[in-house]
Amino acid sequence: MFERNPDQFSKLTLQRAAAAKLKLENFYQLNVSHAVERNQRRVELENKLATERGSEERKNRQLQNLGRKESTFLRLRRTRLVLDDFHTVKVIGKGAFGEVRLVQKKDTGKIYAMKTLLKSEMFKKDQLAHVKAERDVLAGSDSPWVVSLYYSFQDVHYLYLIMEFLPGGDLMTMLIKYDVFSEDITRFYMAECVLAIEAIHKLGFIHRDIKPDNILIDKDGHIKLSDFGLSTGLHQTHDSNYYRNLLEKSPSTEPPRNSMIHLTISNRQTWRKSRRLLAYSTVGTPDYIAPEIFIHQGYGQECDWWSLGAIMFECLVGWPPFCSETPTETYRKILAWPETLYFPDEVHLSHEAEDLIRRLLTSAEQRLGRGGADEIKAHPFFDGVDWDSIREFNAPFIPKLSSITDTSYFPTEDLESVPDAPAITAANAAATQALQNGDDLAKENLPFIGYTYSRCTYKYIMKFH
Repeated sequence: MFERNPDQFSKLTLQRAAAAKLKLENFYQLNVSHAVERNQRRVELENKLATERGSEERKNRQLQNLGRKESTFLRLRRTRLVLDDFHTVKVIGKGAFGEVRLVQKKDTGKIYAMKTLLKSEMFKKDQLAHVKAERDVLAGSDSPWVVSLYYSFQDVHYLYLIMEFLPGGDLMTMLIKYDVFSEDITRFYMAECVLAIEAIHKLGFIHRDIKPDNILIDKDGHIKLSDFGLSTGLHQTHDSNYYRNLLEKSPSTEPPRNSMIHLTISNRQTWRKSRRLLAYSTVGTPDYIAPEIFIHQGYGQECDWWSLGAIMFECLVGWPPFCSETPTETYRKILAWPETLYFPDEVHLSHEAEDLIRRLLTSAEQRLGRGGADEIKAHPFFDGVDWDSIREFNAPFIPKLSSITDTSYFPTEDLESVPDAPAITAANAAATQALQNGDDLAKENLPFIGYTYSRCTYKYIMKFH
């Protein structure tokens, strides 16, 4: 085959060489960093022993004990997880590229949320930056405001993210259940969101996809941010050209309407459930996306504060400020926000609440938070908030759980209306066979080198050994 097509042979050789080089670099960097850490721990113990009284025999015993612990640590860190290490309890979410399962680790009995992503779909829909970004953000964060990642691994077909399970569901589920929030309850959730967004920004990331579905509730009723696939790179549905094409293809020549698509108290729940199903699709929802993301002029961390304003509006009013009958109409209304931002007459907000929303849903140059989260914290709407201790206070709603595997706060019944997550088809299997035969092997695996991760710190392991 390669004799007939020498260019293909040369291309494949280069791809394999690049993959081998990247693997070697990744292996070398990890092992060097691990060796440095081991040496630091030994030096710290030796310095400590040098200042303590005691026999040489006792000091030698402590050094030997450290050596045994290091051996245990190395053995556990080298352990490679596979899908069979987990038992699936229930599917709790579906998406365009995979699904989320509630799983139990067989050897420890611990409960996790497992996100699975089909590799072939990631290639087909140009999602390599998406999955790499999510893994990098989760692995690099120890913040109480971010969902914890414990492991990531892969097999021939799938990528797996093993994350903490937050049994309280998400903010959208709360809004479906309670319709609207009071200003006091809204203040609590928005204050926690401010701290969560601030934590992401301090890590050097922009989330870009903050919405009620991505604000998860833990067992104590406090929030954590999830789904960081759009925090770096560009997702197809968040690409400026994609939006511009949609707008150009729109048959409507009329300016965006100020109507709230006839939303009332009686039908906004129907809208929310429809919006929930839309979130499971590849289309997604643009309701919370800042206008500057739609146009090709660049944007910064302030785009996340626009999303906060849109969520706050929905908590108090009952629907997002620019929701429409079609995504295209929503795009148009967000771009024309000075004319389309509308507060219904029947909804009465305090001056402070409306002012904060208006100062968030404005141009990037004028938006509150452009100079940092402290600008938002200082707004009168948040008077009285204890920013340093908010997680120590009781949340407005605390999940009532019957067991560690309780999924009653997840809309699992809605999943029956959602198409199954992408599966391994005959075409996938044929592609995999081609990979195993050497065709484009390096090309397919190159983006996933270094994907494997374990939150396996020395302190964490030694706590249990």
